[in-house]
Amino acid sequence: MNTNTKILPFTPVFIRLLKGPLEYLEKSNWEKLMQHKHELQSFLLPLGLIMTLDEEDGYAFLKHNFTEDDNIGFSWIQRRALSYEESIMLVLLREMMAEFETGESTNRELIRKRREIKEQAELFFKENASRVKFMKEIDRLIEKAEEYGFLHREEQHEIPDEQRFRICKIIKARIGAEELDDFYQQLLQVKQSISSGPDTDDLFNNN
Repeated sequence: MNTNTKILPFTPVFIRLLKGPLEYLEKSNWEKLMQHKHELQSFLLPLGLIMTLDEEDGYAFLKHNFTEDDNIGFSWIQRRALSYEESIMLVLLREMMAEFETGESTNRELIRKRREIKEQAELFFKENASRVKFMKEIDRLIEKAEEYGFLHREEQHEIPDEQRFRICKIIKARIGAEELDDFYQQLLQVKQSISSGPDTDDLFNNN
C-alpha cells in the first residue's frame, strides 16, 4: 500500500456536497470550494456529476450530468418525488423569498417563524373539517421542507410556533420565476374549476 498518496485538497468539499447543498454559511468548506472550484468541476465530470454554483447567493449543489435514458445503472444523488402538497409548500417559500428580495430589507437572509409560515400556508391549502388535523399537516410540510434542505432551523425555541427558520436561497434553483408563474396559473385554474380541492398530481414532476 502506498502511504504517500496525497488526498486531493477538495476531497472534504466533495464528500460534503454528496450529502446535500453547501451554503456560504459553512465558512470552512465554502472557502475551500471557492479556492478549488475549477479543479472540482473537472474532477466531477468523469463521475457523471456537475456542480451548480451560485456565488452571489452563496450556495452550491451537485446534479447528475446524465439522464435516466442513459441507463448508467447508478446514482450518486438521491432523487425525491414531491407530492402536490409538498410542491405547494415549496412554492409558498419561493414566493416569500421573491417578496423578500424585492422588498427594502437590508438583511441578506430571510428568517420567518413557524407561525408566519403557517399563516401564509393557510391561504394556499384548503382546510379540512378538523382544524387540529389541518394545522398538523402544515407542520408536517414544514418539517419536510426542512428535511429536503429548503428550510434551516435556527436556535431551538421552547414554543413550537415561535421556532425561527431560515428560508434557504437554494430554493431559487429548484423553482425559477417562470415555474413559479406557471404554477400560479395552474393553481388558479384548479381553484376555479374544483371547489372540492385540488388534484393531487405533482406539478413539478421531480424537476
